[in-house]
Amino acid sequence: MPAFWTEADYDDHELVQFVRDPKSGLTAIIAIHSSHLGPGAGGTRFWHYADPAGAMRDALRLSRGMSYKNAMAGLPMGGGKAVILADENRTKTPEMLAAFGDAVEALGGRYVTAEDVGISEADMVAVAERTAHVSGLPAEGEGAAGGDPGPFTSMGIFLGIKAAVKHKLGKDSVDGVHVALQGVGSVGGGVARLLAKDGAKLTLADIHHDRAEALAAELGGEAVPADVIMSVSCDVFSPNALGAILDDEGIARLETPIVAGGANNQLARAHHGEMLAERGILYAPDYVINAGGIISVTMEYLCRQHGEPCDINEVRKRIAQIPGRLEQIWQESDTSGLSPDVVADRMAQELIGRG
Repeated sequence: MPAFWTEADYDDHELVQFVRDPKSGLTAIIAIHSSHLGPGAGGTRFWHYADPAGAMRDALRLSRGMSYKNAMAGLPMGGGKAVILADENRTKTPEMLAAFGDAVEALGGRYVTAEDVGISEADMVAVAERTAHVSGLPAEGEGAAGGDPGPFTSMGIFLGIKAAVKHKLGKDSVDGVHVALQGVGSVGGGVARLLAKDGAKLTLADIHHDRAEALAAELGGEAVPADVIMSVSCDVFSPNALGAILDDEGIARLETPIVAGGANNQLARAHHGEMLAERGILYAPDYVINAGGIISVTMEYLCRQHGEPCDINEVRKRIAQIPGRLEQIWQESDTSGLSPDVVADRMAQELIGRG
């Protein structure tokens, strides 16, 4: 694995820590991009990487994205992320989670973790046995925030899609709007259900095709193979799987006026935002539209730190502000001629003291 400071995605990160516990089999990377607004907060990804250098790139890119996401969501948290390098069998043991919890605890509160791809609420409960610097834990009463942040992420994305449809297509609802969703797991599936409830026409795809077929049957949509979803002619393409799909080839395949989804780091490189704009495709910056989950886990964590109950309605109120932030970005983009990703990045950089 190359030195992290030689990586193209290294952005003056405050901490990049390699964690190895041979006894449990844990290999992980914890990255903190910025603590300007508070401790670095961001989930833990459990993933098998054919090339370990990919884990470093994910840790660097995702932690920077969390700095921007938390800042734009108005949260008193910095940006951090952890990646646990899984073997080909995705072996996950209680000992491994305990060792990871110890690594988080050793940072003394500089990093606060939660769920991400491959990590469940039950996993976070196990990690919480070793450190208090964890969120996404089960709710502690009726009407309290907590638990799986996925549904909150889905809600924010759904509201963001509605805002994009209004801005680009001039429609006040998604009734009859054709949305092609890439990835129908916890988050993408939640988005699909919310869209279907409001009358959207759905085309679904997932690397697990049977999952896409089952959801399509449930919601009255259509399932297509994962390798063709980006070529579907639609009103909205919604990426809700892994990132870096908007590269030269991916953008050339798109047949849509809008890209709005929850996957992190959708743009493979910075210039791909401009490529979308040149094609007349409205882009919803990923770390703005998908902030619902981090809003939930941050408020849960802060309430727990202060020994106070966290009202789920306050979480929903903050998530409802996501469309307004997107509209502000798009209006500035229309006025300045800069692509929405550049506008959002500049706003976020100002907020974390790196403007």
